[in-house]
Amino acid sequence: MSLFRDDGIVLRTQKLGEADRIITLLTRGHGRVRTVARGVRRTKSKFGARLEPFSHVDVQFFARGSELVGRGLPLCTQSETIAAYGGAIVTDYGRYTAGTAMLETAERFTDHEGEPSVQQYLLLVGALRTLARGEHEPNLVLDAFLLRSLAVNGYAPSFGDCAKCGMPGPNRFFSVGAGGSVCVDCRVPGSVVPSPQALALLGALLTGDWETADACEARYVREGSGLVSAYLHWHLERGLRSLRYVEKS
Repeated sequence: MSLFRDDGIVLRTQKLGEADRIITLLTRGHGRVRTVARGVRRTKSKFGARLEPFSHVDVQFFARGSELVGRGLPLCTQSETIAAYGGAIVTDYGRYTAGTAMLETAERFTDHEGEPSVQQYLLLVGALRTLARGEHEPNLVLDAFLLRSLAVNGYAPSFGDCAKCGMPGPNRFFSVGAGGSVCVDCRVPGSVVPSPQALALLGALLTGDWETADACEARYVREGSGLVSAYLHWHLERGLRSLRYVEKS
């Protein structure tokens, strides 16, 4: 028997039996964890309110060797709220759809349960905090999160120098398969010619230059979001279900 404690973000919940739930979290020290929370669907349960998507929580788990509780899953025995980001996110459609896409992205990039993914965890916490505070447009926060998630998982796109030969940018062409911006000699079939403003925006989002990002015109934000979506789809090998509901500026 063993007890372990960690803090994490609730990614998803699923009904189990009449009163229980399976809670999927991205934790700091244990990566993605699925756990059973007993009785949380009962109307009098205060415990369940802390385990909703977008919640940042401190959780204690109980596991029993090879005979883990609840279909091979550890049992969640305690939960304390660190930050209830959901309160500010679920009341605004733009924030909610962007936040949902973030949760799905984080789950997709942490497909091996129990493997720590500290950078992905910290990215998600920071993005949800920024989204809940309304510091920037939800689309910009989402695209910044997607780009940085790609980067920490080894798929960093180039928006300046040629992704194939390294020729200093700016370069006119962009190829999701080649890794981003490519020069005229390295362009491949299917390359597109995005506007310089859209590429500058994506570069700013990747590096955290919010002054440049916030000042960008809506048409370039839409163009940049399309490039991010295509790039993410390529590397995940299938798109995110939640992205179709994200409002475009």
